[in-house]
Amino acid sequence: MNASFRQLRLFKALAETGSVTAAARVMHVTQPTASMQLKELSNSIGMPLFEFVGKKIYLTEAGKTLASSAQTISQEWESLEQTISAMKGLKTGTLRIAVVSTAKYFIPSLVGSFSSNYPDVDIALEVLNRDAVVARLEKNMDDMAIMTQPPEHLEIEDEVFLDNPLVCIAPKNHPFKNKEIGLNELAKEYFVMREIGSGTRMSCDLFFKDKKFPPKIRLTLGSNEAIKQSVSSGLGLSIVSIHSLTEYDLRETVCILKVRDFPIKSKWHIVTAKGKRLSPIATIFHDQLISKAIAISSNANKINL
Repeated sequence: MNASFRQLRLFKALAETGSVTAAARVMHVTQPTASMQLKELSNSIGMPLFEFVGKKIYLTEAGKTLASSAQTISQEWESLEQTISAMKGLKTGTLRIAVVSTAKYFIPSLVGSFSSNYPDVDIALEVLNRDAVVARLEKNMDDMAIMTQPPEHLEIEDEVFLDNPLVCIAPKNHPFKNKEIGLNELAKEYFVMREIGSGTRMSCDLFFKDKKFPPKIRLTLGSNEAIKQSVSSGLGLSIVSIHSLTEYDLRETVCILKVRDFPIKSKWHIVTAKGKRLSPIATIFHDQLISKAIAISSNANKINL
């Protein structure tokens, strides 16, 4: 095989975009040039790498294997560039992070602090649902992922760095406000829950199963903001991460109920593909994330549980 690094980067772009035209745009070449380079790459490999079905491109098994290798090679090269820059006293490169949606309440401030210290580092922050973050983990697309329920079907490196208490919230003036109650007293209440598959929902389902408590779920929503608005409007109670609650929320719209056996215990995890070597930039961000965890936890603990 005699594949060039540029051809591999082009094929990586094809795998990510699903389009020759889009891959050409990413690589700043014309569409005919991209088509020719991809054809030469297939000939070099000796097997078809993709096929057209209708107007869509699908990778063959050989193509999927090559895409994974191209991703690894690209990341290793970027890590080398960062290492050389560090030797020159420079801090440049790209930091890629994928986080589940609830992490958006504290990760951006950390990213902002990091960016202030390293202004020449490009940061690609993806805020997604859990399934999408897991899909990116499978493809090894990021330096790290931040989530509460790491996937069990993947080989990963998993590091706990922060508590994530899940609390029961109700409308601001709910009758149970300021009362200590048992879970059984919520049997007649309706619940507004996160979508099935989210980290919060998985933790809640395990908790309810353990307590043999079947919640009356009225509504399922895909964002914490929508859930808080629904609870404030009287559509039901909910269970959310303490990190998703702001001072405004607790002053104006919702309250935290004092339910025995709450908060539900959960943890934030830093997740990477098993065996992955963090780039110099990613290592610096990782260490900053660990060092800031105490401050994040302290801010959350200011809320009266």
